[in-house]
Amino acid sequence: MATMKQVAERAGVSTSTVSHVINNTRKVSAEVRERVLGIIAETRYIPSAVARSLKNDRTHTIGMMVPNSSNPYFAELIQGIEDAAFKLSYNIILCNAYDDPVKQAAYLRVLLEKRIDGLILVASGADATLAELLSTASVPMVLVDREVAGVEADFIESNHEEGGYLATRYLVELGHRRIACVSGPADLQPSRDRVAGYLQALREADIAFDPACLVHSDFTSEGGFNAFRQLLQLPTPPTAIFASNDLMAIGGICAAAEAKVRVPEDLSVIGYDDIALASYSTPRLTTMSQPKYAMGELITQLLLARIARTGGEHLPLRRELLHTTLVERQSTAPPRSH
Repeated sequence: MATMKQVAERAGVSTSTVSHVINNTRKVSAEVRERVLGIIAETRYIPSAVARSLKNDRTHTIGMMVPNSSNPYFAELIQGIEDAAFKLSYNIILCNAYDDPVKQAAYLRVLLEKRIDGLILVASGADATLAELLSTASVPMVLVDREVAGVEADFIESNHEEGGYLATRYLVELGHRRIACVSGPADLQPSRDRVAGYLQALREADIAFDPACLVHSDFTSEGGFNAFRQLLQLPTPPTAIFASNDLMAIGGICAAAEAKVRVPEDLSVIGYDDIALASYSTPRLTTMSQPKYAMGELITQLLLARIARTGGEHLPLRRELLHTTLVERQSTAPPRSH
């Protein structure tokens, strides 16, 4: 790969002139500019973003950390972020923590070393190391879905408690009384919020909560499969299950099929997220839709607005709580007694 010095030698100019052509930092004659740009194209020289950032204090790069991009929810969120960033000439460096706090901290250090202009973080749990890294990071950041104690930053999430409540109330309105919940990990706030909504809907309907009907698992199809199998083996199995994400619900529908339990005739299932796959499961999955793409656009706009004011006008911290909506498909129905 060519260097700036080699481009300068071939063009018969100084390296500073090449730099001025690339960065538009000083007027250069049209003839010299055309010659330098021709050599750059010919040699396929790629300027160093880090070197350029030392001159203009911008790399036009955003770092993003997610727990696991193999989860379609995060993939669809990332698409909204990337599209919004691309329109404004920003690039994304994506890191997967794979739900490992150690990897999360290591990757965060890498992102900061890359001189990113801003950070978008969906935390994989929070510990003292993460809080310390974030509190000392001198870049604007937006936290998504999961706050980190002791870190002041913009925060955006869906209203998970509202979503859990609306999902459970919908099942109640269909006539179900024996309603179970397959929740995500108990140490994650979104999981706890969705369970809180589930419990609120039960209380309002005067339905006694049975602790056996609440099962915690991870946000995977395998986790949903195992949790549904546990619930279907209860002496009095549920007639409806609220799953805390669509992957769990789809895995659970598979477990129901293996147990010869028909969905929705014998068991109603509602998921959460409305990933693209939910429309193509068998049966098509009723779910609570999060505004993933719109959330991604909002996250990017908020972060770039703060980047633009770095070192200048102060913006108050923002907290945005977005609403979920019910998408009714084929996996839910009134219980057979109705």
